Amino acid sequence: MFFALTEDQREFDGAVRGYLADRFDVDAVRAVFEDTAGDGHPPSLWKAAGEQGWLAVLVPEEHDGLGLGLVEAQVIARALGAGVAPGPWRGTVLAGEAVRLAGSDEQKASWLPRFATGEAVGALTLRGSAPGILPAVEYGGVADVVVARSRDGLALVTNPVATPRGSYDGTTRLADVEAGAGETLPGATADVIEEIAARATVLAAADLVGVAREAITRTVAYDREREQFGVPVGSFQAIKHALADLHVGVTMAEHAALYAAHAVDERLPDAPLAVSVAKAKASDVALQATGAMIQYHGGIGYTWEHEAHFFYKRAKRLAAQWGDADTHRGRIADLTLP
Repeated sequence: MFFALTEDQREFDGAVRGYLADRFDVDAVRAVFEDTAGDGHPPSLWKAAGEQGWLAVLVPEEHDGLGLGLVEAQVIARALGAGVAPGPWRGTVLAGEAVRLAGSDEQKASWLPRFATGEAVGALTLRGSAPGILPAVEYGGVADVVVARSRDGLALVTNPVATPRGSYDGTTRLADVEAGAGETLPGATADVIEEIAARATVLAAADLVGVAREAITRTVAYDREREQFGVPVGSFQAIKHALADLHVGVTMAEHAALYAAHAVDERLPDAPLAVSVAKAKASDVALQATGAMIQYHGGIGYTWEHEAHFFYKRAKRLAAQWGDADTHRGRIADLTLP
């Protein structure tokens, strides 16, 4: 079976990548990365996310969204990963998914149009419980609402009280959130929470494969130009074969993330397996590709001034989120072995 992005989906991918290349490149990322006192939420990028439909991708049309699927959302996540772009896109999209899947009609009408335009910033965490302290919530400091576990399933915590928390990855911001009881999402059954977690896992995997692909692309471009002993270093067999192996691994992870998104969208029987395969592959290959990026850029790859550490730190952070590779390999074993 041939399985690939449609022309419209490829155009969506090109539009996101084009905006980032033209108007929010690695230099802009560096400015956010190094502004440790800032909130990591650049207004120009957030405005574009609202205007260009990145935030509306999964919001139903009746709530002013595009009504598309997780396949399209992972296209955006992959492009944002490739651009190591900061901002609360993923948290807002996932908060919207929680409301879409588990919220009441009133909650949907109140929150989904605001998520779609960027008027409201959302965050999602399944660590900790409301009421209580929610640890290390991504962009919890700028979120208008945090979706968190509660005694009854999930709760919407509005106007959260957040304490900033440091992170080695400057392409995000973390905060410990003091959460009150919040407003219950009435449809948050165990199955729905599992589906929300699956969607979060797929988007994290897609971000990782975006990071991995860009890391290897930049490395190949550098090693084609960098010369030693009068020849490009990329012509040396050890480097050439290693990069070829990485290309194969990244390609496999890309297809795994794409299929996992499709399987979750279509509620296919193998969706749980596909999600774990995607996250395990993406976590592994992103760490391998970004590690190779540092090594194969030689004397400049490990320096602060070079962008390689942006990719490595993002990969290291996301590789552990929503289950690391070992966790998902264990889940694959549970799902496949008698």
